[in-house]
This record gives sequence, structure tokens and C-alpha cells, in this order.
Amino acid sequence: MSFLDLDEWLFDLAEAVDVVYSPVADLKTFPDQVDVTLIEGAVANEEHLELLQKIRRSSRIVVSFGDCAVTGNVTAMRNPLSNSAEVVLDRAYKDGALLRPQVPHDDGIVPPLLERVVPVHALIEVDVFLPGCPPPAPRIRAVLQALIEGKSPELVGAEMLKAG
Repeated sequence: MSFLDLDEWLFDLAEAVDVVYSPVADLKTFPDQVDVTLIEGAVANEEHLELLQKIRRSSRIVVSFGDCAVTGNVTAMRNPLSNSAEVVLDRAYKDGALLRPQVPHDDGIVPPLLERVVPVHALIEVDVFLPGCPPPAPRIRAVLQALIEGKSPELVGAEMLKAG
């Protein structure tokens, strides 16, 4: 939603970039030779990990977008429950179930979880960190504008660095 708060600047952005992959587009494979990739969310399962590794191999610049990607944030709240994905799955699917408590096992229902949720930089090199939950529109614009201009984004001051 913060991205949409860029309002009219989205028209300028659309003229300057080509969107080649998005979770809302029906693209199944991450392309090669991408200039900038924004990664939102923490890494919680094997599908995330595989995509993350492909993104790093295929992207010139990787942006960790938002507090979940930068720190793990809310997604990582499962970590104190256990170092075992099985305990987390039991808690979610069995402990509170009234009828047929079971973890779904059909392919595509629940991707295999990693033992712990981690921020993006714990697994791949990140070039730019964009904090915020969500990052406010002015911060998003500052980063994207700098990248479009071929500059390194400078996030300085409380307004540009504040997390949470």
C-alpha cells in the first residue's frame, strides 16, 4: 500500500522501468539479468530460499524492502517457539484444531519450512536496506529515484532510517 502512496510519481516510475517479475503477475520463473530487485518479507520456507538464491544470481542490485526483509520482524515471531519447524506446524495445525488435527501434506499446500525465519541478508548479499513497516512512500521514492539515476541511495536521518 505504501508503494501505491507514491501517487502520480508512479507514472514517472512506469516510464523509467520495466517490471519483469512480481507476485501479482502470473510469471512462474524469475528472469535473468535484472537490474534491481525489491525483496519483501523474511525467508521462512524452502520456496523462499530457492527464489532468493535465484534472485541474487540474476540481479545486479538487491533491495531488502521493509522490516520483515531487513530484520525478520513479525514473520520471525515464530522463532522463539522452537528451533524446529515441526513444533511450529503442530502449533498452527494441530494444537488448536477441533476436527482432524493434522498438518497438510499435499504438495503445494504448505511449503517445507526452514527451521528458523531469517532476514534476507542472512542468506544472500543485500545492496540496499529499506526499513519500515511498511516503508513510507517518500523513503521508497528516494531509494528508487537514486537507483534509476544510477546513484547509490543515501538513507540519512531519522525519517529515512526509522524502522517499525
